[in-house]
Amino acid sequence: MSYKFFVTAISIATIFVGCGHNHAHETDKHAHEESLQLVAYSDDFELFAEATPFVVGEASDILSHFSHLENFKPLAEGTITASLTVGTETDSQTLEQPTRTGIYLFSLQPMAAGTGKLVFDIITPEGASQIVVPDITVFDDEHEAHEAAANAAVSSSNGTVFTKEQSWKIDFATSEARREAFGQIIRTTGQIQPSQGDEIIITAKANGVVLFANGNIVEGKAVTAGQSLFSIDGSGMADNNLSVRYAEAESEYNRAKAEYERKSELAKENIVSQSDLLKAKTDFTNAEATYHNLYNNFTAGKQNISSPINGYVTRVLVNNGQFTETGQPVLIVSQNRDLLIKVELQPKYFDVLNGITTANIRLLNSNHTCTLEELNGSVLSYGKTADIANPLIPVVFQVNNKVGLLSGSFVEMFIKIQTDTQAVTIPNEAIIEEMGAYFVYVQLTPEFFEKRPIKKGATDGVRTEITEGVIENERVVSKGAILVKLAQSSGALDAHSGHVH
Repeated sequence: MSYKFFVTAISIATIFVGCGHNHAHETDKHAHEESLQLVAYSDDFELFAEATPFVVGEASDILSHFSHLENFKPLAEGTITASLTVGTETDSQTLEQPTRTGIYLFSLQPMAAGTGKLVFDIITPEGASQIVVPDITVFDDEHEAHEAAANAAVSSSNGTVFTKEQSWKIDFATSEARREAFGQIIRTTGQIQPSQGDEIIITAKANGVVLFANGNIVEGKAVTAGQSLFSIDGSGMADNNLSVRYAEAESEYNRAKAEYERKSELAKENIVSQSDLLKAKTDFTNAEATYHNLYNNFTAGKQNISSPINGYVTRVLVNNGQFTETGQPVLIVSQNRDLLIKVELQPKYFDVLNGITTANIRLLNSNHTCTLEELNGSVLSYGKTADIANPLIPVVFQVNNKVGLLSGSFVEMFIKIQTDTQAVTIPNEAIIEEMGAYFVYVQLTPEFFEKRPIKKGATDGVRTEITEGVIENERVVSKGAILVKLAQSSGALDAHSGHVH
């Protein structure tokens, strides 16, 4: 069984006056004392724990909240072992189920003073994980322990409490501000077009009247390969009548066949020359090919046309009963699977077009943004010339249609140019606008957030460059920030509302 080890750990001592944690087995002596706020992350989980300051020989209650990092929802089931190690001394406790969903209440008694670590080993049906909280200090004196916790308190005049129980009930997440390559972004609009191999134009193979098999061959109709779509009836035509052509072809086939068979017998007795026999064979072969072509494709003077691919009808180019000529387009069938996105850029961008690395695509109908990689996309080509009639330079991307792209519609494009420039970025969803100013909620602990003004730079449609207000590795609320704002505006939240275990 493989373990995913500690990635980031923060140990914060915080004081909330009037702490209202109610545990049935606790006495009132801890009701208004300081508590340690412990925060740590593994590849899979976030840990937020409130613990009694650690003193040698005294039990410390550790109220631990475990959230899945993929969705920040509570851990519903799993066996967790908490181990406090200082030097060679270790005290452990294993809980096979949570006290409440996402919450485990441990009680550990350190046996030695000094600096150690607190380790949580998590076993769930999905696998095993480990969270490590380093730099845990165990004191000899209880007063000293609580005084140290009070001195290390986190506070903010612009902070707000949003408990884990509250965040578990909504679509909530936090993300790290990260430093990454972030260069020039070209923001433009692109049109979705079918690729060459994705769309088939079905044409008439003969002159005649188009007859649709039924009345539901309309735009948007799903069709399968081999499905009959329409027929062309040429039986009533005065010129190039299919029935007449079929009868002539059949007659010529029978004549050529009989002639070839007759001359084959005569050639055995050298009555017919080899050149006459070869000519008779050629006439028979040609007549046979013409006859079988008409026989396989025409029935009672009609030519049946089937769809060559699975897909749907994008355009119907003729009406039922309309006369068509050979080669005239009748239907367009598309798979809507492999698509092109074409944008047109000003010539001033020509020098950087060979440095395009990727692009983000925002759907205008849903405001959803996806990356070129998510659509298995690539830069197909860009124009090398411009003319007077259209001085813009075309850039074409190819994508797989995984998100319901509609051919012919428009999308917003954020084209990213290769760069060595580094910038601190956060998710766009983290940014809140208020009267023309922008701010984010920075996590001080997973239950305490500071409203902080920011200055932003360019955006790639997914993340935004932050030039002031947030530093690298700080965590910001990336989903649910507006609800944290509402909680702060209400001003009616108790510091630990919801913490009744």
